[in-house]
Amino acid sequence: MANNKIQFLTLWHSKQLKSALGKVITYILLTLFAIAFLIPFFWELTSSLKAQQQIFAYPIEWIPNPIVWSNYSAVWKVLPFKIFLKNSVTVSVLVLVGHLLSSTLAAYGFARKNFWGRDVLFTILLTTMMIPGQVTMIPVFIFFRSLGWIDTLKPLIVPSYFGSAFYIFLLRQFFLTIPNELEEAAILDGCGSFRAFTTIYLPLSKPALTTVAIFSFLNSWNDFFNPLIYLNSLDKKTLTLGLALFRGEYSTEWGLLMAATVQITLPCIILFLACQKYFVEGIALTGLKQ
Repeated sequence: MANNKIQFLTLWHSKQLKSALGKVITYILLTLFAIAFLIPFFWELTSSLKAQQQIFAYPIEWIPNPIVWSNYSAVWKVLPFKIFLKNSVTVSVLVLVGHLLSSTLAAYGFARKNFWGRDVLFTILLTTMMIPGQVTMIPVFIFFRSLGWIDTLKPLIVPSYFGSAFYIFLLRQFFLTIPNELEEAAILDGCGSFRAFTTIYLPLSKPALTTVAIFSFLNSWNDFFNPLIYLNSLDKKTLTLGLALFRGEYSTEWGLLMAATVQITLPCIILFLACQKYFVEGIALTGLKQ
């Protein structure tokens, strides 16, 4: 009996040791990967505080000396960055609202309403995600040009009010995890479908809605290709296009470029850190029920 007890304790301690060792190795690897991803951002941050000749000095000067704080204020004086900021905020906020309004309604219909051809329509919707954007780029440009929308913010905003296949899929998967009994009980109490949607599904879907909001904001905030295609005037440009203006034909203001990049990146980092809990929860719960 004593020998069996000793063997059991030895086995238990060996399992605990293996588990602890596995966790330590996992944390070490995650820390190394995190450092590898943070090094470029750290170099960008320190370069934004250096003079032009220090940025590409060899060996690398990781700590700026002296610290050139004037790069951050010069960004707003050299170019009309206030106008760029206004355009980016306008586009990002309106696109976020459009995606939330259109995608939630479509996802609710696909998740909870039975109608003829629902599965076929949903399959067609998913197949649109497989079409590269380069295939539809020219036809869409010709369409917007025929409407007279070139050099306006409309091509960047209006499409979001017609839904997004990825966001509809994401929200539909989340809506499927909500028990049907909640909606059935609400309907028995005299609640209509739309009221059930607004009072039951939306409050319970904060993680998924936050995930969609983060994706939508980041995609529109960081978008460079679409503004490059549709916007020509200086007063219509967004922040991402404004960054490209620091690169001249013969020289580049690297200090100002890095300072502007850091300022543009900060809202994305703050948004993600503020909504990280809902973001992770929303991603984790979208595939539980098919």
